[in-house]
Amino acid sequence: MTEQQPTQFERGTDGPKVIVVGVDGSESSLRAAAYAAGMARRQHALLAIVYVQPVLAAGAAVGAPVAETTDEIAEDLVAQIRQETERVKGIFDIRWEFHTFRGDPYGGLVKAADELKADAVVVGASEQAGHRIIGSVAVRLVKAGRWPVTVVP
Repeated sequence: MTEQQPTQFERGTDGPKVIVVGVDGSESSLRAAAYAAGMARRQHALLAIVYVQPVLAAGAAVGAPVAETTDEIAEDLVAQIRQETERVKGIFDIRWEFHTFRGDPYGGLVKAADELKADAVVVGASEQAGHRIIGSVAVRLVKAGRWPVTVVP
């Protein structure tokens, strides 16, 4: 007879249970969300849609309404997600949650993946030329080596 060990949280044992996808409203992030939704549907996983609200100290210093603008982006993203969810209701049923975090995109996604106990992270490929030099969020997530990361073009 084999003695059983107490059950503890373990990543990636029977496929992903929580898939985190980063969205910011860009075309590549929306493609990543669609791809992650398909993964979540096939795996019966929770899709955690994460928007990282940037903290723009320079904009706030000159009086720009930074918080209100990023709140509006988050609200618009939630509205788009709800609209698409209703459109496919009955055809595809996906469990999803929307989360907002504040900070830089990389740090916010890392925090989200840790707090939500992500089994996988999905992000869109960067559309900015400068990221070829300093590294994109996707590359930094892959290099962190903490979760399987899928980069959607």
